Amino acid sequence: MLGKIACHTRHFLNGTVKHDESAVAAGKAREEIKKRLPDVADRLVGPSHAGLAMELKDTLNLPKTNFPLRAELVQREPARRERWKKEDLYGKIQRARAVGPRFFLHDGPPFTNGDVHIGTAFNKILKDIIIRHRTMLGYRAPYVPGWDCHGLPIEHKVVKNLHAEGKDWDPVQLRRACAEFSQNYSVKQRGQFEQLGLLADWEREYRTMDPNYEFAVLEFFAKCVDRGLVYRSRKPVYWSIPCRTALAEAEIEYKDISSPSIWVKFPLDGPSRNRLGFSKPIFFAVWTTTPWSLPANLALALHPEFRYGALDCGDEIFFVASQLARSFAEQCDRTFQAVGEFSGRELIGLSARHPFLDRASPVCGADFVTGDAGSGCVHCAPGHGMEDYLMGLRSGLEPYCPVDGDGRYVDDGRMPKELVGLEILDGNGRCPAGEAVMELLKKNSNLLAEKTISHSYPHCWRSKTPVIYRAVDQWFLRLEESELRAQALAAVAAVRWVPDWGRNRIEGFLENRPDWCISRQRCWGIPLPVFFDSSGRPLLDGAVVRAVAEKLRRHGSDRWFDGGADWLLEGVSLPAGWDRSTLRPGTDTLDVWIDSGCSSCAVPAYDDRLEFPADLYVEGTDQHRGWFQSSLWCGLISAGRVPYRTVLTHGFIVGEDRKKISKSSDKPQSADGYVLRYGADVVRLWVASENFRGDVAISDGIMEHVAGAYGTIRNALRYLLGNLREFDSEKDALPLGRLLPLDRWALAKLGELIDEVSSAYDSFEFHRAYRALVNFCGGTLSALYHDMLKDRLYTYGRNWPERRSAQTAMGEILSALLALLLPILPFTADEAYAHLQCDGDFAENPAHLLPWPDSSRYDSCKEAGEAVDRILAFRAQAYRSLENARREKVIGKSLEAKVIFPIGAVGKDRDLLEEFIKFLPEIFIVSQVELAERDGEPLVAIVERADGERCSRCWRYCKNLERIGEAGSFCARCQKVLLEFFPKLV
Repeated sequence: MLGKIACHTRHFLNGTVKHDESAVAAGKAREEIKKRLPDVADRLVGPSHAGLAMELKDTLNLPKTNFPLRAELVQREPARRERWKKEDLYGKIQRARAVGPRFFLHDGPPFTNGDVHIGTAFNKILKDIIIRHRTMLGYRAPYVPGWDCHGLPIEHKVVKNLHAEGKDWDPVQLRRACAEFSQNYSVKQRGQFEQLGLLADWEREYRTMDPNYEFAVLEFFAKCVDRGLVYRSRKPVYWSIPCRTALAEAEIEYKDISSPSIWVKFPLDGPSRNRLGFSKPIFFAVWTTTPWSLPANLALALHPEFRYGALDCGDEIFFVASQLARSFAEQCDRTFQAVGEFSGRELIGLSARHPFLDRASPVCGADFVTGDAGSGCVHCAPGHGMEDYLMGLRSGLEPYCPVDGDGRYVDDGRMPKELVGLEILDGNGRCPAGEAVMELLKKNSNLLAEKTISHSYPHCWRSKTPVIYRAVDQWFLRLEESELRAQALAAVAAVRWVPDWGRNRIEGFLENRPDWCISRQRCWGIPLPVFFDSSGRPLLDGAVVRAVAEKLRRHGSDRWFDGGADWLLEGVSLPAGWDRSTLRPGTDTLDVWIDSGCSSCAVPAYDDRLEFPADLYVEGTDQHRGWFQSSLWCGLISAGRVPYRTVLTHGFIVGEDRKKISKSSDKPQSADGYVLRYGADVVRLWVASENFRGDVAISDGIMEHVAGAYGTIRNALRYLLGNLREFDSEKDALPLGRLLPLDRWALAKLGELIDEVSSAYDSFEFHRAYRALVNFCGGTLSALYHDMLKDRLYTYGRNWPERRSAQTAMGEILSALLALLLPILPFTADEAYAHLQCDGDFAENPAHLLPWPDSSRYDSCKEAGEAVDRILAFRAQAYRSLENARREKVIGKSLEAKVIFPIGAVGKDRDLLEEFIKFLPEIFIVSQVELAERDGEPLVAIVERADGERCSRCWRYCKNLERIGEAGSFCARCQKVLLEFFPKLV
């Protein structure tokens, strides 16, 4: 009998019988309940009203899960990391994708000179997100991390430590200390990267100080020698005075400084004055912000196309570019009368005298002279500037540099005695050499004016001090005279640049780059394998380089510095004309940008899983003049190809003041600080939330906002898990075509989410994926779908098809959502997936092996989704009316309401609402929805108080409730559920 009652009731609820038949069936159900449920009611009531509430609650399907609301990521993530490591999760992923297509993201090696900076963490998390996504698509995507172990950043710190400890050292001792320092930090950084959730092949990571890697770099150098690309020359390079070494372009950063701005008189010699026909003394007025460089002046430069005025200032005449005459007069406090004008071309060939040294300063032509500041007359020191140097080459001038490696004037017989030994940069930021030069100018009455200006100036990235251009003997790679520059420019056109302006940026650097200075005056690096004879002549030979490189691979590169030429050259065949007894090894090391630039070839050479070229490089915007460029040159020379197919560039990490946060800033931000406060998944979510194409801001306020977004996602996952605990998808799931319209709408929205997130991942626009996922969890799910489902999930019978329809959709949503979230939130997705399997923290199958979801699975739901979208427009209209009814005290909660839509006899709105009429109370979360025949009136929702009384179990208002003893009054639907509990209660 109970089964028959349940059947009648189900037909009534589903609307599959006519209204009068339903009434008859419901009446039969009521009669049976009256007979049978008084005993049940007594048991429901128990000894107290609280007992009644507890028993009724037990008949509800309330969400239940062990997935915690409070994530406590900081406390819980370490255990998951250890489990991943113990179970070799990285290896599992690689084995599962072993036959998939290849995807190789080549890791740019960070310096091992400190804790992981938040900017480095941002970079590594981006890489991890990309690789995780690719593996879920089925790619075989090994990730081999690297470490940049050589160079100034490490040596600088080690020397400071040795100084502080009062230790002495020779080159080999320093190198060993640097190697130990680098090794310790590579281990520490590895742990910090693992803390961020990175999965990588840590067992096969590469280090630029490994013997095999150093051998690959020296093999590259040998190829350069074979091709005639390496040469030695004395030309100006960036020089760091505190670090006593040349610097690469990528090791320069620009800061504003205050400098003396002086105007100097360069008198014309007698023959030049006579040639111009003026009787008064004539001078070129020269403006400079580097007074210290005046002792190295060898010429003046004018622009051939400028017009230069002869300005009579009383007792003296000055030549100044005509467009700058008034500015000159104001700056130097002069009044003038123009007494002539000449083209720059007419003045080239004249000769001035140095303002305090007994030598000529010939007037030369140069296109680099500008007319926006100064006088249009430029002081040239070929030993202290690249433009000056190049002009000097054309004019036959030597690259004269009277400054030593410590930044002091040398006693070379050409320097005034009062200047010898003075520093260009002292420990207090002053320039004693420049101050002394100005005193000499005053003494010779050749200082026209002196001011202080603020301007941008190059600084050493490590010591943070101003650098100088200094001409020294260095080794260079030919870029200009070889075909390399043209090859490089052609190669970048075939690369995908993300964002696309990256191509213009690197092309600008390639077009303007001088030959590559590859030598450094440091100990900690790969030795530059050149020998010198007693006269200083260098032995540079590819075969010798390879033979010595093989020895160093077997015995270690330290032997270059303590093995001596006899040991290094033992058994090595030398070119004809060289006497090995006169040779000694050089002391320079290779530029570290060659170290890292060679990685694209060196790493695949010792790992057959990797290939050249790489599919993707990912680094910051500074690497267009750094690693992206050095890799390009090295790839072209080694393999004749560009080493990457796609290059992704991200901005710098900046604070709330939009200033860059660097490792060496006053308040450096380590990744640890954020992970230990918020957890790795929140830090990863912050990375995904930012549009990395510009600079990326970080602050406590930003992180708190992201933590709130994480809470939205976690709450949605918890609700899904709570309602799926007893759901077995293999037994309980319904075919998608049998789902109720609201559930098909949710799956249609899921399909849209999959498409949007997939597109965002494919285009590396993770901020779009973040926004879509948060909006879906907080809007589509929590604010809409989950809210509308509560009555069906909680009050319907556990196994009723209506409830199984909702659970089927929720199971589909949860599975897909975990896959979409996993690249960004691996800890949380893996935790939730474990709870989906066993409602515990850990399960046998990790979420990381999930495939990427396919949106086409939900194409059949699109039509229902479009219909429900139209219904939701009515819902929004109804909600406005419900709010008005609340304000007017017509209703309290929405379940107290009946919504009435006045509607005409025809029209698509009527058809749609009639089609969905039985679903509208659930969608609107009200007790009743009716359609009223009122022709001609606009479609406006009317809210009245619902008919009937409130059901004691589902709290909906219904007519004809049945009283069951003291248990309460129940609607027919809840009576049916209570009947299902009847066998347990009797």
